Amino acid sequence: MTTRKYACRQCGNSAQLDPSNPWRPFCSERCKTLDLGEWFGERYSIPAEAQDDFNDAADLPPPHTPRPQ
Repeated sequence: MTTRKYACRQCGNSAQLDPSNPWRPFCSERCKTLDLGEWFGERYSIPAEAQDDFNDAADLPPPHTPRPQ
């Protein structure tokens, strides 16, 4: 089995992309933790859909609320 190597997404050092690397896609636990900190600090984000898509949900009753008959 050949070992695939690539650049760590946090620091750019060489990292292995196989089960022997418990921190993949990072090279170390430190890089994995730093990346997680970026997400928690809201410095990374995933674009959301337009806010208008959620306006319809505001008209729905809360979960487990009996509906009027």
